[in-house]
Amino acid sequence: MSQPLVALIDIGKTNARLSLVDPLSGAEVRSSRCASTVVQSPHCRELNVAAIEQWLITALRDSPFKERISVIVPVAHGAAAVLLNQDHDVIAAPDYEDSCFESVNDAYRSQRDAYARSFSPDLPLGLNLGRQLFFLQERQPQLFSRAAHVLLYPQFWAWRFSGVMASEVTSLGCHSDLWLPQQPSFSALAKARGWSQLLPATRFAGDLLGPITDQVVAATGLRADCQVACGIHDSNASYLKFLLARDRAEPFTVISSGTWTVVMANHSDLARLREDRDMLANVDAFGSPVATARFMGGREYEAIAGTDARPNLPALLNVLERQAMALPSFASGGPFAGREGTLVNADPLSGSERAAVATIYLALMSELLIESLGARGDILIDGPLATNAFFGSLLASCLPAQHVFLSTGDGGNARAACYLGGFTQTPTQPLQAANGLELKEFRAYREVWRSALGR
Repeated sequence: MSQPLVALIDIGKTNARLSLVDPLSGAEVRSSRCASTVVQSPHCRELNVAAIEQWLITALRDSPFKERISVIVPVAHGAAAVLLNQDHDVIAAPDYEDSCFESVNDAYRSQRDAYARSFSPDLPLGLNLGRQLFFLQERQPQLFSRAAHVLLYPQFWAWRFSGVMASEVTSLGCHSDLWLPQQPSFSALAKARGWSQLLPATRFAGDLLGPITDQVVAATGLRADCQVACGIHDSNASYLKFLLARDRAEPFTVISSGTWTVVMANHSDLARLREDRDMLANVDAFGSPVATARFMGGREYEAIAGTDARPNLPALLNVLERQAMALPSFASGGPFAGREGTLVNADPLSGSERAAVATIYLALMSELLIESLGARGDILIDGPLATNAFFGSLLASCLPAQHVFLSTGDGGNARAACYLGGFTQTPTQPLQAANGLELKEFRAYREVWRSALGR
């Protein structure tokens, strides 16, 4: 057989992606994607897991490299779980962006654990997984009474391919209200409501749960001995990639980008975390809490830019001169949740100029989060923001005392997927230094933007 490949299943909030990775080089040999859609059920808005699964099965079946796939590693976004009945049928897959979950806010808040223990902030919509479960248990009791299993989203996909159920700490510890990261153990809320009994035993993200099922073999043509790993939360996969390449005693900060821009600061003090600023303790693949702050950067970029145009230097300079800017917030969550986003001096602007406004906004917001965490050491940018022509340079201008690096050549979470798939010697991809832009207009712009935040 030719060199084996790792199949990375990466289910994001906006897109689902299947990547085939060569573990010897860490390079992608094939990649495809589809939109992550939602459907409306009688209970709530739900993730369209059936459509994603059908797409995955078809993509695997049609892959010219399928005979080389030796392991499947699921990665998926947080604040998501799938409920199954005793017959293993899906009975609910709630979408965290449904506003229906806020109808139980008062009752839910009276029962959730204190922030000082869970480090899970009280978030809008269903961004706390516990609020989704509470809503279904209280408002849809007939449905919830049928729930025999609750599978966290990465482990749902692991189960669909292997038939083996598991839980895993990176998703449990992702602002779920279900986990106490310093204990570590289930929260009092999860125990009192009986949810901890519905979650399978916790496994390490890299544990191989077993081979793919006979049904998957028949549907895809994959080898019957293809293994399935337990899987991991997506931002934690990004963090793991850098953690594996560095001394764990060394402070550094990862900016994982996509629908969310998530800043994870190694060795930052959890005492700095503030609930009202959407700051939390994530839990890494090895069970350690990680000080984290985030905002919905991908969504906000789309709302501000409103275009597929890319920023360019003339557009950036014009925006800085005009002081055309965006003030938060344009999506749910983040340190300014509840404030309505506004555009200043932004009419009219070309597509490239609007993209420049959005890029500057994300850089300044990221700086605020890094500052709030007291993050030290190198800044490592992963995901789509690493390919933005100006984000890294603008951020480097804001943080002259720290080094900013871009991770652009490893296929997203490929390094972490190879490690979790059992290939521990996959080479680390080189990082590209981002040099600060020496623009006095940007320094003045930044001061005006920060002053406007205070107003």
